[in-house]
Amino acid sequence: MTMKSEYSSSDSASRWPILALLMSAACWLVVSGALSLIASIQVHTPLFMAACPLFTYGRTVELAETAFVYGWLANAGLALATWVLGRLSGEPLRGQNWALGGVLFWNLGVLGALAGVALGEATGFQLLGLPGYAQLLLLFSYAAIAVPGLLAWAGRLRRVSYASHWYAAAALFLFPWFLSIAHVMLFSSPVRGVLQPIVAGWYAQCVWTLWLAPLALSAAYYVVPKVTGRVLPSYEFASLGFWCLVVVGGLTGGRHLVGGPVPAWIPSVAVVSCALLFFHTFIVLLNLRGAYTGGGIALKFIAFGLTAYVLGAMGDAITSFHAVALRTQFTYFDRAQEQLALYGAASTLLFGGIYFALPRITGKAWLNAGLVRAHLVLTAAGVLLLLGSLCAAGVSQSSELLDPSVAFAAITAHARMALVGATAAQGVLLLGNIAFLANLYGTSCEVMNLSSPAWFRPAQAQETHAP
Repeated sequence: MTMKSEYSSSDSASRWPILALLMSAACWLVVSGALSLIASIQVHTPLFMAACPLFTYGRTVELAETAFVYGWLANAGLALATWVLGRLSGEPLRGQNWALGGVLFWNLGVLGALAGVALGEATGFQLLGLPGYAQLLLLFSYAAIAVPGLLAWAGRLRRVSYASHWYAAAALFLFPWFLSIAHVMLFSSPVRGVLQPIVAGWYAQCVWTLWLAPLALSAAYYVVPKVTGRVLPSYEFASLGFWCLVVVGGLTGGRHLVGGPVPAWIPSVAVVSCALLFFHTFIVLLNLRGAYTGGGIALKFIAFGLTAYVLGAMGDAITSFHAVALRTQFTYFDRAQEQLALYGAASTLLFGGIYFALPRITGKAWLNAGLVRAHLVLTAAGVLLLLGSLCAAGVSQSSELLDPSVAFAAITAHARMALVGATAAQGVLLLGNIAFLANLYGTSCEVMNLSSPAWFRPAQAQETHAP
């Protein structure tokens, strides 16, 4: 099957809101990468940018997280979910003006959130550090962006639905629900005492299990059978995996509260939920194992992301037990798990979806095959080096933090070399992000009848545009 047979008039008619989301996502990816590099340097070199109050370590970490989650992952995930729902509906997207307006105000909201964080208005909650006023703007913008996708879901020509439908529609519906609940309980009418970390932990887990993971899985469930040309194996179990994620996913947030001043049943429920959630992960692996048989760039990214998704689920289940959490909590193991989920799994799955989707959205091949390969190599190397470095730092910390005779300054010094490795990994990832942005920008210039940079070399036949 060639790219031309995959390209349709509905893709051409629906491209502008999707391209706007993808271009915004790529820009935020580079911004978050630069901020993450600065924060990583500050960990082992505290005097770096110490004279600039806008980029103290705490603010820089929050800036990087906000740009990455709400800038890169949100824009890219919404673009692919909207594209998948539109394609499966069999006709051009409706309500595109709503989506274009939503894209504009969503990114203005992210920009406003970054300004607020830089000025010291961060909330301190994981994955919800953006100020309250930015949350309201994002909530209404998200509703506008979701309009074309939901109309495509409701008005599809064939009443049958697929796993890509389920995950995309669930992400579109669920995010406004738990964001509004968290906003009310933490900002509008804030709860008191230990209820705050419980609500914050629930929200942070929902961001991953009920929003980002479904957005990424929606793209994977659409791309893998398209590229391989085969029906997904054991597809009859896909609905069980989906409902397991929806029902159990939000209950696993209590694993971060093991040993904390909360009722004992909350971490206990999280331990059981993490074990149950592994059933979902096993079904996803069973369905998408065809990603390991293909040789194209899209499948390579998806295979990498699928591996990270499985390993992340295993890590969450193991570290939720009290005996293990005693050694891994408050160390760089937590940071490694977060990066494994957000970058190793969600980002690489979305990269795979974008490399498959963009040629069909634009009707153009990727402009530079070398940048495509460089992005794959730099991303894989950067993620592996980052996880290895953070785990090494976590191992160094885990034993010494339990020893009262070891000074905290000594613990930090012993982990320094591993943290330098994490900084190198962030630099490698940033280079890969820049290559991705440049390639995406050049391809989009061709569609918008703008001249692309002279250094672009047209890509030869490759899987990204010829499944």
